[in-house]
Amino acid sequence: MVSDQLTASNIKKRILPLIVFSQFCCTSLWFAGNGIMIDLITDFNLSQSSLGHLTSAVQLGFILGTLTFAILTVSDRFSPSKVFFASAVLGALFNLSMLFDFNNFISLMSFRVLTGFFLAGIYPVGMKISADYYDKGLGKALGFLVGALVLGTAFPHILRGYLYTFSWHYVIIVTSILAITGGLVMIFLVPDGPYRKQSMTLDVSAFSKVFKNSSFRAAAFGYFGHMWELYAFWAFVPVMLKYYTVLHPESQLNIPILSFFIIAIGGLSCVVGGYISQYIGAKKTAYTALLLSCLCCLVSPLMFEVNSIPGFISFLLFWGIVVIADSPMFSTLVAQNADAKIKGTALTIVNCIGFTITIISIQILNTIYNLANTNYMYLLLAIGPILGLVALSKKKS
Repeated sequence: MVSDQLTASNIKKRILPLIVFSQFCCTSLWFAGNGIMIDLITDFNLSQSSLGHLTSAVQLGFILGTLTFAILTVSDRFSPSKVFFASAVLGALFNLSMLFDFNNFISLMSFRVLTGFFLAGIYPVGMKISADYYDKGLGKALGFLVGALVLGTAFPHILRGYLYTFSWHYVIIVTSILAITGGLVMIFLVPDGPYRKQSMTLDVSAFSKVFKNSSFRAAAFGYFGHMWELYAFWAFVPVMLKYYTVLHPESQLNIPILSFFIIAIGGLSCVVGGYISQYIGAKKTAYTALLLSCLCCLVSPLMFEVNSIPGFISFLLFWGIVVIADSPMFSTLVAQNADAKIKGTALTIVNCIGFTITIISIQILNTIYNLANTNYMYLLLAIGPILGLVALSKKKS
Protein backbone atom coordinates (compact mmCIF):
# COMPACT_ATOMS: atom_id res chain seq x y z
CA MET A 1 0.00 0.00 0.00
CA VAL A 2 2.78 2.43 1.00
CA SER A 3 4.74 1.45 -2.13
CA ASP A 4 1.71 2.17 -4.33
CA GLN A 5 1.24 5.58 -2.70
CA LEU A 6 4.90 6.46 -3.24
CA THR A 7 4.67 5.37 -6.87
CA ALA A 8 1.56 7.49 -7.42
CA SER A 9 3.27 10.47 -5.75
CA ASN A 10 6.34 10.11 -7.96
CA ILE A 11 4.17 9.92 -11.08
CA LYS A 12 2.35 13.13 -10.10
CA LYS A 13 5.66 14.94 -9.56
CA ARG A 14 6.87 13.82 -12.99
CA ILE A 15 3.62 14.45 -14.84
CA LEU A 16 2.86 18.01 -13.73
CA PRO A 17 6.02 19.59 -15.26
CA LEU A 18 5.26 17.79 -18.52
CA ILE A 19 1.68 19.06 -18.61
CA VAL A 20 2.85 22.58 -17.73
CA PHE A 21 5.54 22.52 -20.44
CA SER A 22 3.07 21.28 -23.05
CA GLN A 23 0.53 23.92 -22.07
CA PHE A 24 3.11 26.69 -22.35
CA CYS A 25 4.28 25.51 -25.77
CA CYS A 26 0.80 25.18 -27.23
CA THR A 27 -0.78 28.32 -25.81
CA SER A 28 1.96 30.41 -27.44
CA LEU A 29 -0.35 30.18 -30.48
CA TRP A 30 -2.93 32.35 -28.71
CA PHE A 31 -1.38 35.82 -29.02
CA ALA A 32 0.95 35.03 -31.93
CA GLY A 33 -1.04 37.53 -34.00
CA ASN A 34 -0.95 40.20 -31.27
CA GLY A 35 2.81 39.94 -30.95
CA ILE A 36 3.24 40.89 -34.63
CA MET A 37 0.18 43.11 -35.03
CA ILE A 38 2.12 46.16 -36.26
CA ASP A 39 3.84 44.00 -38.89
CA LEU A 40 0.53 42.52 -40.05
CA ILE A 41 -1.05 45.95 -40.34
CA THR A 42 1.88 47.16 -42.46
CA ASP A 43 2.42 44.09 -44.67
CA PHE A 44 -1.24 43.35 -45.38
CA ASN A 45 -2.52 46.94 -45.36
CA LEU A 46 -4.89 46.39 -42.42
CA SER A 47 -6.71 49.05 -40.42
CA GLN A 48 -5.79 49.97 -36.82
CA SER A 49 -8.98 48.26 -35.64
CA SER A 50 -7.44 44.91 -36.64
CA LEU A 51 -6.05 44.54 -33.10
CA GLY A 52 -9.48 43.95 -31.62
CA HIS A 53 -10.83 42.00 -34.59
CA LEU A 54 -7.94 39.52 -34.88
CA THR A 55 -7.89 39.01 -31.11
CA SER A 56 -11.64 38.39 -31.14
CA ALA A 57 -11.21 35.98 -34.06
CA VAL A 58 -9.11 33.67 -31.86
CA GLN A 59 -11.67 33.98 -29.08
CA LEU A 60 -14.50 33.20 -31.53
CA GLY A 61 -12.68 30.13 -32.78
CA PHE A 62 -12.08 29.01 -29.21
CA ILE A 63 -15.76 29.45 -28.46
CA LEU A 64 -16.81 27.41 -31.50
CA GLY A 65 -14.27 24.77 -30.56
CA THR A 66 -15.32 24.53 -26.93
CA LEU A 67 -18.97 24.42 -27.97
CA THR A 68 -18.25 21.57 -30.38
CA PHE A 69 -16.06 19.69 -27.89
CA ALA A 70 -18.64 20.16 -25.12
CA ILE A 71 -21.66 19.03 -27.13
CA LEU A 72 -19.77 15.96 -28.39
CA THR A 73 -18.18 15.39 -24.91
CA VAL A 74 -14.89 14.81 -26.74
CA SER A 75 -12.46 15.00 -23.81
CA ASP A 76 -14.58 12.64 -21.70
CA ARG A 77 -15.14 10.03 -24.44
CA PHE A 78 -11.63 9.95 -25.93
CA SER A 79 -8.11 9.95 -24.49
CA PRO A 80 -7.42 13.58 -23.46
CA SER A 81 -3.75 13.27 -24.39
CA LYS A 82 -4.65 12.23 -27.94
CA VAL A 83 -7.18 15.06 -28.22
CA PHE A 84 -4.50 17.48 -26.98
CA PHE A 85 -1.94 16.23 -29.52
CA ALA A 86 -4.29 16.39 -32.51
CA SER A 87 -5.41 19.88 -31.53
CA ALA A 88 -1.81 21.08 -31.09
CA VAL A 89 -0.77 19.90 -34.56
CA LEU A 90 -3.82 21.34 -36.32
CA GLY A 91 -3.57 24.62 -34.40
CA ALA A 92 0.09 24.92 -35.40
CA LEU A 93 -0.72 24.32 -39.07
CA PHE A 94 -3.37 27.03 -39.16
CA ASN A 95 -1.01 29.36 -37.31
CA LEU A 96 1.60 28.76 -40.04
CA SER A 97 -1.01 29.64 -42.65
CA MET A 98 -0.56 33.29 -41.68
CA LEU A 99 2.71 33.20 -43.64
CA PHE A 100 0.98 32.98 -47.03
CA ASP A 101 1.74 36.03 -49.18
CA PHE A 102 -1.82 36.09 -50.58
CA ASN A 103 -3.34 36.70 -47.16
CA ASN A 104 -5.73 39.57 -46.58
CA PHE A 105 -7.91 40.62 -43.65
CA ILE A 106 -10.53 37.92 -44.32
CA SER A 107 -8.05 35.07 -44.70
CA LEU A 108 -6.09 36.15 -41.62
CA MET A 109 -9.33 36.30 -39.64
CA SER A 110 -10.23 32.81 -40.87
CA PHE A 111 -6.87 31.33 -39.89
CA ARG A 112 -7.05 32.93 -36.45
CA VAL A 113 -10.56 31.52 -35.97
CA LEU A 114 -9.32 28.03 -36.90
CA THR A 115 -6.30 28.36 -34.61
CA GLY A 116 -8.64 29.36 -31.77
CA PHE A 117 -10.92 26.40 -32.58
CA PHE A 118 -8.13 23.92 -31.86
CA LEU A 119 -6.95 25.80 -28.78
CA ALA A 120 -10.20 24.43 -27.37
CA GLY A 121 -8.53 21.03 -27.45
CA ILE A 122 -5.51 22.38 -25.57
CA TYR A 123 -6.39 24.70 -22.67
CA PRO A 124 -9.51 23.05 -21.16
CA VAL A 125 -8.26 19.58 -22.09
CA GLY A 126 -5.00 20.33 -20.28
CA MET A 127 -7.05 21.21 -17.18
CA LYS A 128 -9.01 17.98 -17.62
CA ILE A 129 -5.74 15.99 -17.73
CA SER A 130 -4.56 17.72 -14.54
CA ALA A 131 -7.88 16.97 -12.82
CA ASP A 132 -7.45 13.31 -13.82
CA TYR A 133 -4.13 13.19 -11.94
CA TYR A 134 -4.83 15.41 -8.93
CA ASP A 135 -7.76 14.58 -6.69
CA LYS A 136 -6.24 16.59 -3.85
CA GLY A 137 -4.11 19.68 -4.43
CA LEU A 138 -5.91 20.48 -7.67
CA GLY A 139 -5.76 24.22 -6.97
CA LYS A 140 -1.96 24.11 -6.83
CA ALA A 141 -1.74 21.98 -9.97
CA LEU A 142 -4.05 24.30 -11.92
CA GLY A 143 -2.06 27.26 -10.61
CA PHE A 144 0.97 25.92 -12.45
CA LEU A 145 -1.13 25.07 -15.49
CA VAL A 146 -2.76 28.50 -15.84
CA GLY A 147 0.64 30.03 -15.14
CA ALA A 148 1.90 28.18 -18.20
CA LEU A 149 -1.04 29.57 -20.20
CA VAL A 150 -0.07 33.09 -19.13
CA LEU A 151 3.56 32.62 -20.15
CA GLY A 152 2.50 31.07 -23.44
CA THR A 153 0.15 33.98 -24.09
CA ALA A 154 2.85 36.55 -23.34
CA PHE A 155 5.65 34.73 -25.18
CA PRO A 156 5.00 36.13 -28.70
CA HIS A 157 5.50 39.66 -27.35
CA ILE A 158 8.99 39.00 -26.01
CA LEU A 159 9.80 36.88 -29.05
CA ARG A 160 9.01 39.83 -31.30
CA GLY A 161 10.83 42.18 -28.94
CA TYR A 162 14.06 40.23 -29.31
CA LEU A 163 13.57 39.38 -32.99
CA TYR A 164 12.75 42.95 -34.01
CA THR A 165 15.59 42.95 -36.56
CA PHE A 166 14.20 39.82 -38.22
CA SER A 167 11.03 39.15 -40.19
CA TRP A 168 7.83 38.64 -38.19
CA HIS A 169 7.61 35.24 -39.93
CA TYR A 170 10.02 33.84 -37.34
CA VAL A 171 7.51 34.52 -34.53
CA ILE A 172 4.91 32.41 -36.34
CA ILE A 173 7.38 29.64 -37.14
CA VAL A 174 8.73 29.42 -33.58
CA THR A 175 5.28 29.38 -31.95
CA SER A 176 4.10 26.68 -34.37
CA ILE A 177 7.15 24.50 -33.66
CA LEU A 178 6.58 24.96 -29.94
CA ALA A 179 2.93 23.86 -30.29
CA ILE A 180 3.85 20.67 -32.13
CA THR A 181 6.56 19.97 -29.53
CA GLY A 182 4.04 20.38 -26.72
CA GLY A 183 1.64 18.01 -28.44
CA LEU A 184 4.34 15.37 -28.86
CA VAL A 185 5.32 15.61 -25.19
CA MET A 186 1.70 15.14 -24.13
CA ILE A 187 0.90 12.13 -26.30
CA PHE A 188 4.14 10.23 -25.63
CA LEU A 189 4.86 11.09 -22.01
CA VAL A 190 1.48 11.80 -20.36
CA PRO A 191 -0.87 8.77 -20.25
CA ASP A 192 -4.47 8.97 -19.05
CA GLY A 193 -4.66 9.85 -15.35
CA PRO A 194 -5.74 7.51 -12.53
CA TYR A 195 -8.85 9.58 -11.68
CA ARG A 196 -10.18 9.64 -15.23
CA LYS A 197 -13.71 8.30 -15.60
CA GLN A 198 -14.49 7.70 -19.24
CA SER A 199 -17.92 8.53 -20.57
CA MET A 200 -18.79 5.83 -23.09
CA THR A 201 -21.77 7.52 -24.70
CA LEU A 202 -22.56 10.87 -26.28
CA ASP A 203 -24.44 13.05 -23.77
CA VAL A 204 -25.81 16.12 -25.51
CA SER A 205 -27.69 17.12 -22.34
CA ALA A 206 -24.43 17.74 -20.48
CA PHE A 207 -24.42 21.38 -21.54
CA SER A 208 -27.51 22.16 -19.45
CA LYS A 209 -27.02 19.47 -16.81
CA VAL A 210 -23.90 21.01 -15.26
CA PHE A 211 -25.65 24.24 -14.21
CA LYS A 212 -28.21 22.46 -12.04
CA ASN A 213 -25.62 22.35 -9.24
CA SER A 214 -25.81 25.66 -7.35
CA SER A 215 -22.15 25.53 -6.20
CA PHE A 216 -21.02 24.87 -9.76
CA ARG A 217 -23.22 27.71 -10.99
CA ALA A 218 -21.78 30.21 -8.48
CA ALA A 219 -18.19 29.28 -9.36
CA ALA A 220 -18.97 29.54 -13.08
CA PHE A 221 -20.58 32.97 -12.75
CA GLY A 222 -17.57 34.21 -10.79
CA TYR A 223 -15.36 32.97 -13.62
CA PHE A 224 -17.50 34.76 -16.19
CA GLY A 225 -17.00 38.07 -14.38
CA HIS A 226 -13.26 37.44 -14.29
CA MET A 227 -13.17 36.72 -18.03
CA TRP A 228 -14.91 40.01 -18.89
CA GLU A 229 -11.78 41.77 -17.68
CA LEU A 230 -8.90 39.35 -18.36
CA TYR A 231 -8.47 39.11 -22.13
CA ALA A 232 -9.52 42.69 -22.77
CA PHE A 233 -6.77 43.77 -20.37
CA TRP A 234 -4.20 41.50 -22.04
CA ALA A 235 -5.19 42.61 -25.54
CA PHE A 236 -4.95 46.30 -24.65
CA VAL A 237 -1.72 46.28 -22.63
CA PRO A 238 0.27 47.51 -25.68
CA VAL A 239 -2.43 50.14 -26.30
CA MET A 240 -2.18 51.34 -22.70
CA LEU A 241 1.59 51.66 -22.98
CA LYS A 242 1.35 53.47 -26.31
CA TYR A 243 -1.29 55.87 -24.97
CA TYR A 244 0.89 56.65 -21.96
CA THR A 245 3.69 57.75 -24.32
CA VAL A 246 1.19 60.03 -26.08
CA LEU A 247 0.19 61.66 -22.79
CA HIS A 248 3.83 61.83 -21.70
CA PRO A 249 5.93 62.41 -24.86
CA GLU A 250 9.17 62.29 -22.89
CA SER A 251 8.53 58.59 -22.14
CA GLN A 252 10.61 56.04 -24.00
CA LEU A 253 9.05 52.58 -23.62
CA ASN A 254 9.94 49.24 -25.20
CA ILE A 255 6.32 48.23 -25.68
CA PRO A 256 6.80 44.56 -26.79
CA ILE A 257 9.15 43.74 -23.90
CA LEU A 258 7.03 45.56 -21.31
CA SER A 259 3.88 43.90 -22.66
CA PHE A 260 5.52 40.52 -22.15
CA PHE A 261 6.45 41.20 -18.53
CA ILE A 262 3.08 42.76 -17.64
CA ILE A 263 1.24 39.70 -18.97
CA ALA A 264 3.81 37.06 -17.99
CA ILE A 265 4.10 38.14 -14.36
CA GLY A 266 0.59 36.76 -13.94
CA GLY A 267 2.04 33.28 -14.41
CA LEU A 268 3.93 33.67 -11.15
CA SER A 269 0.81 34.89 -9.35
CA CYS A 270 -1.09 31.80 -10.53
CA VAL A 271 1.53 29.54 -8.96
CA VAL A 272 1.69 31.55 -5.74
CA GLY A 273 -2.12 31.68 -5.61
CA GLY A 274 -2.21 27.91 -5.96
CA TYR A 275 -0.07 27.53 -2.84
CA ILE A 276 -2.03 30.17 -0.92
CA SER A 277 -5.28 28.37 -1.75
CA GLN A 278 -4.04 25.32 0.17
CA TYR A 279 -4.20 27.41 3.36
CA ILE A 280 -7.17 29.75 2.88
CA GLY A 281 -9.14 27.87 0.23
CA ALA A 282 -9.81 28.44 -3.45
CA LYS A 283 -12.84 30.66 -2.89
CA LYS A 284 -11.09 33.20 -0.63
CA THR A 285 -8.08 33.30 -2.94
CA ALA A 286 -10.27 33.94 -5.97
CA TYR A 287 -12.33 36.58 -4.15
CA THR A 288 -9.25 38.52 -3.02
CA ALA A 289 -7.64 38.55 -6.46
CA LEU A 290 -10.90 39.54 -8.15
CA LEU A 291 -11.42 42.39 -5.69
CA LEU A 292 -7.91 43.74 -6.27
CA SER A 293 -8.23 43.58 -10.05
CA CYS A 294 -11.57 45.38 -9.78
CA LEU A 295 -9.86 48.17 -7.87
CA CYS A 296 -7.21 48.37 -10.61
CA CYS A 297 -9.96 48.92 -13.18
CA LEU A 298 -11.46 51.70 -11.07
CA VAL A 299 -8.23 53.61 -10.46
CA SER A 300 -6.78 53.10 -13.97
CA PRO A 301 -7.86 56.56 -15.31
CA LEU A 302 -5.88 58.26 -12.55
CA MET A 303 -2.74 56.19 -13.17
CA PHE A 304 -2.43 57.41 -16.76
CA GLU A 305 -2.04 60.94 -15.37
CA VAL A 306 0.85 59.95 -13.12
CA ASN A 307 4.00 61.48 -14.60
CA SER A 308 6.23 58.63 -13.45
CA ILE A 309 7.21 55.78 -15.74
CA PRO A 310 8.20 53.49 -12.81
CA GLY A 311 4.91 54.30 -11.09
CA PHE A 312 2.78 53.56 -14.16
CA ILE A 313 4.68 50.37 -15.05
CA SER A 314 4.47 49.18 -11.44
CA PHE A 315 0.71 49.69 -11.52
CA LEU A 316 0.36 47.65 -14.74
CA LEU A 317 2.59 44.92 -13.31
CA PHE A 318 0.40 44.74 -10.20
CA TRP A 319 -2.70 44.63 -12.40
CA GLY A 320 -1.07 41.85 -14.42
CA ILE A 321 -0.54 39.92 -11.19
CA VAL A 322 -4.07 40.13 -9.80
CA VAL A 323 -6.02 39.96 -13.09
CA ILE A 324 -5.18 36.26 -13.60
CA ALA A 325 -4.46 34.95 -10.08
CA ASP A 326 -8.11 33.95 -9.61
CA SER A 327 -8.35 31.96 -12.86
CA PRO A 328 -6.97 28.62 -11.57
CA MET A 329 -9.07 29.03 -8.45
CA PHE A 330 -12.27 29.32 -10.48
CA SER A 331 -11.26 26.30 -12.58
CA THR A 332 -10.63 24.39 -9.35
CA LEU A 333 -14.07 25.29 -7.98
CA VAL A 334 -15.71 24.33 -11.29
CA ALA A 335 -13.88 20.98 -11.45
CA GLN A 336 -14.62 20.15 -7.81
CA ASN A 337 -18.34 20.83 -8.21
CA ALA A 338 -18.81 18.98 -11.52
CA ASP A 339 -19.90 15.37 -12.02
CA ALA A 340 -16.72 13.30 -12.43
CA LYS A 341 -18.01 11.65 -15.62
CA ILE A 342 -18.49 14.98 -17.37
CA LYS A 343 -15.72 16.98 -15.64
CA GLY A 344 -13.89 17.64 -18.91
CA THR A 345 -17.11 18.72 -20.59
CA ALA A 346 -18.03 20.96 -17.64
CA LEU A 347 -14.66 22.74 -17.82
CA THR A 348 -15.06 23.10 -21.58
CA ILE A 349 -18.59 24.53 -21.27
CA VAL A 350 -17.50 27.13 -18.73
CA ASN A 351 -14.55 28.06 -20.96
CA CYS A 352 -16.91 28.37 -23.93
CA ILE A 353 -19.20 30.84 -22.18
CA GLY A 354 -16.31 32.70 -20.55
CA PHE A 355 -14.56 33.30 -23.86
CA THR A 356 -17.81 34.41 -25.47
CA ILE A 357 -17.88 37.15 -22.86
CA THR A 358 -14.30 38.16 -23.73
CA ILE A 359 -15.35 38.99 -27.30
CA ILE A 360 -17.98 41.42 -26.02
CA SER A 361 -15.59 43.29 -23.71
CA ILE A 362 -12.79 43.36 -26.31
CA GLN A 363 -15.07 44.68 -29.04
CA ILE A 364 -16.55 47.34 -26.74
CA LEU A 365 -13.06 48.59 -25.87
CA ASN A 366 -12.02 48.33 -29.52
CA THR A 367 -14.98 50.49 -30.59
CA ILE A 368 -14.26 53.13 -27.94
CA TYR A 369 -10.56 53.04 -28.85
CA ASN A 370 -11.31 53.77 -32.52
CA LEU A 371 -13.86 56.48 -31.73
CA ALA A 372 -12.06 58.28 -28.93
CA ASN A 373 -9.05 56.67 -27.28
CA THR A 374 -9.39 57.65 -23.63
CA ASN A 375 -7.90 56.45 -20.37
CA TYR A 376 -11.44 56.31 -18.90
CA MET A 377 -12.51 53.42 -21.13
CA TYR A 378 -10.92 50.82 -18.84
CA LEU A 379 -13.49 51.62 -16.16
CA LEU A 380 -15.83 49.36 -18.14
CA LEU A 381 -13.67 46.38 -17.24
CA ALA A 382 -14.78 46.71 -13.61
CA ILE A 383 -18.29 45.50 -14.53
CA GLY A 384 -17.18 41.87 -14.75
CA PRO A 385 -15.28 41.69 -11.45
CA ILE A 386 -18.14 43.42 -9.61
CA LEU A 387 -20.66 40.84 -10.87
CA GLY A 388 -18.16 38.04 -10.19
CA LEU A 389 -17.72 39.20 -6.60
CA VAL A 390 -21.49 39.18 -6.15
CA ALA A 391 -21.65 35.60 -7.45
CA LEU A 392 -18.83 34.45 -5.17
CA SER A 393 -20.40 36.07 -2.12
CA LYS A 394 -23.43 33.84 -2.62
CA LYS A 395 -21.33 30.66 -2.67
CA LYS A 396 -21.37 29.10 0.80
CA SER A 397 -18.68 26.46 0.36
